[in-house]
Amino acid sequence: MAEPRRSSLRTRITAAATLVVAAALVVGALAFYAILSLSIHDAAVRAAETRAEQLASRIDAEGPSVVAELDDDIVQVLDDDGRVVAASEEAEGGDLPNTEGTVAYDDEPMLVVREDLDDGTLVLAVPVEDDQQTLTTVAVLLAVAVIVVTALVAGITWWVVGRALRPVARIRAEVDDITADRLDRRLAVPPSGDEIAALAGTMNRMLDRLDAAATAQRRFVSDASHELRSPLATIRQHAELAQLHPEATSVDDLAEVVHDEGLRMQELVDALLLLTRLDERAVLQRDDVDVDDLALAEAKRLRAGGAAVDASGVHAARVRGDVRLLGQLVRNLADNAARHARSAVAFGVAERDGQVLLTVDDDGAGVPPGERERIFERFVRLDEARARDAGGSGLGLAIVRAIAEAEGGSVRVEDSPLGGARFVVALPAAV
Repeated sequence: MAEPRRSSLRTRITAAATLVVAAALVVGALAFYAILSLSIHDAAVRAAETRAEQLASRIDAEGPSVVAELDDDIVQVLDDDGRVVAASEEAEGGDLPNTEGTVAYDDEPMLVVREDLDDGTLVLAVPVEDDQQTLTTVAVLLAVAVIVVTALVAGITWWVVGRALRPVARIRAEVDDITADRLDRRLAVPPSGDEIAALAGTMNRMLDRLDAAATAQRRFVSDASHELRSPLATIRQHAELAQLHPEATSVDDLAEVVHDEGLRMQELVDALLLLTRLDERAVLQRDDVDVDDLALAEAKRLRAGGAAVDASGVHAARVRGDVRLLGQLVRNLADNAARHARSAVAFGVAERDGQVLLTVDDDGAGVPPGERERIFERFVRLDEARARDAGGSGLGLAIVRAIAEAEGGSVRVEDSPLGGARFVVALPAAV
């Protein structure tokens, strides 16, 4: 079932901003209307009470008959029993309401106030129709203002958000055009210097990494294919020779070639699988590993092969890591040193400042400073012929770096006191 299409970010932002502004305007309009209504009512009450006090003073002084002379006021004078004693011309049509407040009188809204006299009660009714019309007009204007301002905010927000997101749409279109064979393309970074420009810069850096990874992958596949083709070609040549000229070779010779080249392919495949596992950040075992034991074991192995090895610099040191991978790291460095040494190899292990430092020295030709990073790339050999003859695949040092980084450490190359190269591996010491 297809996932329902969500509204665009522009629509959601506009809707949210409009709703917030509309809610604020409605609350503000209601509050303003309530305050204005209360203010107008209080003003009308005060005016009515003032007028009632003035009329009460005049009636007390001149008598109830003065009420008949009033043309514009709606006034009645009641005796103590509530009977109408006197009334103005506007109030002769009936009794005024006996309660104070806003009431309907003669189908019109009136504000009624009462004032005590020396002999009776004064009842005054003040029309408030104009006040209510004023409030009605204000309510209509407020409603129109809320609608107009809300629509204006929605329109401005829609325009501003669209203008702000225009570079995003352009970036999206440019990214859609970038395919695996066009990773060299880059996005145009807006000159605004804002978050959109930062996004474009981030996308360009991501494309740099993808381009570099794709280039490395193509080179890796090409080199791996070449490395696998070489032993396969050797096996095929000897097999064809044995088939066409059986007298020129023997089964033992063919078996030896197949065995040696098969081992070479197996080592290459194992190395590739290990690098793939490390690239995928596989979960490693965490055990206490004595790095000095690994170094001494490799020193013993090289001595058994006839190499002169100095292990006097090996001291006790322990890390937390995968013992199999760390053993592979030390072995690769040992094999690399033995391959390039003229006559001597030296191992060193020491713990310093919370790190375990493993050093492997040789007295060979060393590594030029400009090549000390490149030698850790896959299938890189500084001496192609010698490395191939010695059985090297160009993956040993790449595996060393991958293992060191997977264990939270690092590896670098320095000049050796023996005159050749010194490989230094730094790993976090076990706590």
